[in-house]
Amino acid sequence: MPGRPPVDAEPPLLVACALGIERFALRRGERAGAAGGAGPRIVTLRTGMGPQAAERAVGAALGAGSVTERSPVVASGFCAGLAPGMRPGDVVVAEATRDHHADAPETLCHDNGPLLRALRQRGLTVHTGLLRGSDHVVRGAERAALHAAGAVAVDMESAATLRAARRAGSRPVAAVRVVVDAPEHELVRIGTVRGGISAFRVLRSVLPVFYEWHRSLLLPWR
Repeated sequence: MPGRPPVDAEPPLLVACALGIERFALRRGERAGAAGGAGPRIVTLRTGMGPQAAERAVGAALGAGSVTERSPVVASGFCAGLAPGMRPGDVVVAEATRDHHADAPETLCHDNGPLLRALRQRGLTVHTGLLRGSDHVVRGAERAALHAAGAVAVDMESAATLRAARRAGSRPVAAVRVVVDAPEHELVRIGTVRGGISAFRVLRSVLPVFYEWHRSLLLPWR
């Protein structure tokens, strides 16, 4: 197929996010990755908002000309922190994701040790645990209930993104999100308050970590 990488080429990393502002931050971060001499290619996909949009977009992208059926996948962007004490700009690295259906199984993430170390070396506050999915913005009592059920953060696309990625084939998957609001720091609009600006700056800074993670993967096809 024209435009498809050679079979033995190193598969590019697919980074999926929902919003234009998230993709803008991540694309700004690509400059730092390129300046660092990163070899593996990264494709940044804007899926649109919500689990259904994410699942459709990721499913369509895998196997298309820009990525391959073997590409590792990272779900990224902003999230809502659930634990007291979390602040905008904190980073969440998922151990697993689970969507909003009560009986949904968890999708386990690839070994997140390299991601955790690289992010903490940059002086970032990093949390790890279960990342829950939702089909709507979560606030107040619902936020507390999700935390009581074992989740550290919530967003609308990560669980659907990783589910679609695994459905398309065995591959490393990860979810790395930046907290844009938290129990003591709820916001109304991203980018119009200090918390949104802080989260944008941190999201812009994490993409070089994805380059490092991609290079560190012991991929079975290599």
